[in-house]
Amino acid sequence: MPEMSPAPSPAHDPRVRRYLLIAAGAAVVLAAWGIVSRLYARVLLERAAADAAIVTVATVHPSRGPGSDILVLPGTVQAFYEAPIYARTNGYLRAWYTDIGASVKKGQLLAEIDTPEVDQQLRQAEADLATAKANYQLARTTNERWQGLLATESVSRQDADERAGDAAAKEAAQQSAAANFARLKELESFKRVAAPFEGVVTQRNTDVGALINAGENPGSALFRVADTHRLRIYVSVPQSYAAQISQGAAAVLVFADRPGKRYDAAVSSTARALDASSRTLQVELQIDNARGELFPGSYAEVHFDLRSTGTALLRIPVNSVLFRAQGLLVATVDSSGHAHLQRITQGRDFGREIEVLAGVAESDTLIVNPPDSISDGMPVRVAPPAAAPAEAAPAGTT
Repeated sequence: MPEMSPAPSPAHDPRVRRYLLIAAGAAVVLAAWGIVSRLYARVLLERAAADAAIVTVATVHPSRGPGSDILVLPGTVQAFYEAPIYARTNGYLRAWYTDIGASVKKGQLLAEIDTPEVDQQLRQAEADLATAKANYQLARTTNERWQGLLATESVSRQDADERAGDAAAKEAAQQSAAANFARLKELESFKRVAAPFEGVVTQRNTDVGALINAGENPGSALFRVADTHRLRIYVSVPQSYAAQISQGAAAVLVFADRPGKRYDAAVSSTARALDASSRTLQVELQIDNARGELFPGSYAEVHFDLRSTGTALLRIPVNSVLFRAQGLLVATVDSSGHAHLQRITQGRDFGREIEVLAGVAESDTLIVNPPDSISDGMPVRVAPPAAAPAEAAPAGTT
């Protein structure tokens, strides 16, 4: 029986070795691909994270202010003349003749006060004056007689001097009584309360039978009279605008109770000094009110047209300003997309905008609403400008 050759080992089988090499190569390729893909994914993730860390910002350029500014301030309207009317004597109100809203002339009777005590004092003073006159006449006649007797040496000089001194004393007593009588007569005339000037009665705080006490006590004014043919308007102008307000400057008044109407006024005077507590300049304007359309005590909006005297300064939005320990800052963006912090000097405040005296140029690109974390040199991404909204097509068109 012939001998059979032994079967080849699987490890030495060429086909097996080929398959093993192919499998090993595939494993190496797969491993390399997995490592490379993970490294690439990590790079992409880091790049995305870095890209996401860059803040996207909106920007704006500083703009020049207009050639003139409209300054709107609150104003208080007052009558040209206004005075509370107080009593100058004591008594009870006998009658009043004018009520609120009544037009009065200068010297017109407003009310009468019943003053029985003052009337009696006046009669007593009149009697005292008559007595003093009689005493003086007797003392004067006696002095003249004693002076004649002294000339003939019929009386001593001492007696004559006594009579002369008595006559002088009686004359002084007569003058005192006359002054007291004049005082009480003047006081008695105060029972007639009259208007001090032409105007309108705006308040009446008394009635018939009310007890009247002389003097300027709180709440004791009988009437209040206002001259409203011309009105005064008082405005407090901030310090930053004070230098632009001068006598004769024109203004326009707007009243809430007169919608659609505008009234021309002019600056009549200024305080020429700032109030130390509010840093404002008190300004007085005047307006004609012959027709009585406007009322004292009203609130008015005063519009000043402030003309610029030189080159208009730059203005920036208030939401582009950073408040830091070193002062007011703005963040600008350069051509490479990096932020830079610049210190500015603020001028006037217009609410939504502020005036910049120094620190920015008209060509600078400012970041609007900069994040609190922004720092100098920080990379930023500038958002594209928002597209203008399309205008609506007119009705009936396609």
